[in-house]
Amino acid sequence: MTNKWLLLLPMIYFLTSCSSDTEPETISTTDQDAVLAQFGGDIDLANLPNYANQEVPGYISKDNTNDNPITDKGAILGRVLFYDKNLSSNNTVACANCHQQALAFGDDAVASSGVNGTTGRHSMRLVNSRFADEANFFWDERANTLEDQTTQPIQDHVEMGFSGNNGDDSINDLFEKLESIEYYNELFTFVYGDEQVTEERMQNALGQFIRSIQSFDAKYDVGRALAGNNNAGFPNFTEQENDGKDLFMQRANLNNNGLRIGGGLGCDACHRAPEFDIDPNSRNNGIITSLQNPNELDTDVTRSPTLRDLFNTSAQANGPMMHTGFTTDFGEVLEHYNTIQSTGNGLDRRLDENGNPQNLAMTTAEKEAVTAFIMTLSGTDVYTNEKWSDPFK
Repeated sequence: MTNKWLLLLPMIYFLTSCSSDTEPETISTTDQDAVLAQFGGDIDLANLPNYANQEVPGYISKDNTNDNPITDKGAILGRVLFYDKNLSSNNTVACANCHQQALAFGDDAVASSGVNGTTGRHSMRLVNSRFADEANFFWDERANTLEDQTTQPIQDHVEMGFSGNNGDDSINDLFEKLESIEYYNELFTFVYGDEQVTEERMQNALGQFIRSIQSFDAKYDVGRALAGNNNAGFPNFTEQENDGKDLFMQRANLNNNGLRIGGGLGCDACHRAPEFDIDPNSRNNGIITSLQNPNELDTDVTRSPTLRDLFNTSAQANGPMMHTGFTTDFGEVLEHYNTIQSTGNGLDRRLDENGNPQNLAMTTAEKEAVTAFIMTLSGTDVYTNEKWSDPFK
């Protein structure tokens, strides 16, 4: 009898230990009373949206993720942080104020409003931030990674106000503020195992959420999948759209005076298909004035957002273009590149020929064709998908 009980002991221990191990794990993934109270059904920690394993077309090869891969847990925390006005010193400004889902995560204001004024440059669209060779962020590339970028606006006196200068609280004060909010206690514990808020944890979560924002459901993507390469005619394109694509992709042949004498427009040299990201070696594009003071120069702008979703589904611009936000008219953008005004001041070498500014001499038909092509780069899902939406609404 005693021997039988001895034989059963391992099985009893196995069943008991399985029960005790499983129950705490279930509690930890559903311990979200404060999260449910704040967000209702918009955030369910037991049933997270798919951020980590979204489908990416096989022809998309650029990725600046490095050592912070997207996870569903990290991205859901990043989503809350992105939309939370508690991240500003006076509880009025969130990251999403300057980067709005309805505008492909851009802004329709020339300069975005912060807690103590307006931004020095137009807010860059964030869609497809992950899919680029360029790893540095901001127009002037002053942030070495997206993670570095995410908390710099928070620590800016003008933007979100936790600068630690000019009488501002510091970012350490923000950490204490967030640790006093119950839904962050639950979210940080859910992601990191405890309630502690640190800059690195915030950066990683925000970086994961922003990199998850992707757009590959455009007319261009349908055509690219059918054609098999960028240069072939896309069977789903109109003749005008294919003409515009050819002009965009093909190199411009310039004579010694910078006048185009054949070829395309050379756009792809800097804005490289199929991601349409900026070449990391690009210099400035000849728009070198300061947004805040047109009499001052701003020559350090060497980055740009992807050209995808430059327009929305109604063919309207997702806000002003360039770091100065000088226009919402794409025709004016084309006219800028059509006739570069001067060389020097760090102008990209591809915009001049032997020191002579380029003159592409675009016809009206060519401008219309390129515009039609750019319109094919806009998708639909990014504007409405709930997993990128405001959970505080």
